[in-house]
This record gives sequence, structure tokens and C-alpha cells, in this order.
Amino acid sequence: MNTLDVSDLPPYDISNQAPLWWGQLCIDIIEGTMFSILIAAYLYVRLRVDVWPPPGDQYPHLLLPTLSLIALIISVPFSYFASEAAKRNDRAGMIRNLALNLVFATICFILRIFEWHSLNFNWQADAQASYVWAFLGLHSFDFIADAVFTLVLLVLVLIGRSGEKQRQGVHVDSVVWYFIAAIWIPIYIVIYWGPHIFGSQ
Repeated sequence: MNTLDVSDLPPYDISNQAPLWWGQLCIDIIEGTMFSILIAAYLYVRLRVDVWPPPGDQYPHLLLPTLSLIALIISVPFSYFASEAAKRNDRAGMIRNLALNLVFATICFILRIFEWHSLNFNWQADAQASYVWAFLGLHSFDFIADAVFTLVLLVLVLIGRSGEKQRQGVHVDSVVWYFIAAIWIPIYIVIYWGPHIFGSQ
């Protein structure tokens, strides 16, 4: 029986050749498909009714969601710089950029909470309400999960644990953050600008 000798391969690879990197990318593709289906379902329901938003639902505010999106976009380069610092084994670069990534992520989420609180409908009010809350809830779940992961990585690097495992974690964390920012853009357009562009009351 022939076997493949992989003894000369490194135990960790902080690049897009790492199995963990590809695993995370596949998870992002699956989640992206889920959000795409949700967007398609939202648009299908919109096309089936004459009045949108439904009676009683306010038109979405645009200021806070837009500022939140801007903060989220600003956070992305810091995630990239942290990943590049991990490849170079640059501990200071990882600390600085992970921290800045978290700062702008926090600003983004605080603005989202204020906007969420300003909605005049809950999740069970009508079809639009259910979709808006589903979008916000599902994306916020991913957002918080990766922000906590980023915070844990930052703490580990701060206390001096910046070995290959932690550096690979920082690198893979950037893939998650790219996805979180990228998928929010079409969702933002659909739930905040959509009613203004295609709505009727």
C-alpha cells in the first residue's frame, strides 16, 4: 500500500494554501448563499404586493445605517493589515491593527443598535418586519461572533502568545471579516434603500 510522505511539509501555513483558510472560505460561501436566498425571498415578497413598506411601517432611516456601513468598511483594511503582519510575524503590527479593527467594528455595531432601536415595528409585525429583523439578527450574530474571536486573538497576542497557531488565526480571521463587510453591502442596499427606491404607499 502506497502512502504519501508529507513529513517535509510545515505544520502550519499562514497563507491561502492552508486547509483552515479554505475551510473558512467554504463556510463563507455557504453563508453567502443563505443571505442571497434571503435577499431573493425579500424581493419576491416585495414584488407580490402593491404597497411597500406595509401600512404602519416607517420608511427606513438612512443616516445611522450609512454611518455604520462606513465604519464597517473602514475596519476592513485594518483586518487586512493584521493578516499581513501575521504573515511577517510582526507582533506590534498585529496588535495595532486588530485593535483598530475592533474600534471601528464597535462603532459600527453601536450605530446599528441605535438604528435597530429606532424601528417602529418588531419581527412579527408583517412580512417586511420579519425580513428586516432576520437580516439584522443573522448578520449581527456573525458580526458579534467574529468580533469576539478578534478580541480573543488580540488578548492572546498581547500576552505574548503569538506563535504560528495564533498567527494563522489572525490570518483566517481576516477572511471572516471581509465576508461580514462584503455581504452587508447588498443587505444594506435592500433593506434601507430598497423601500425608498422601489417602495410605494
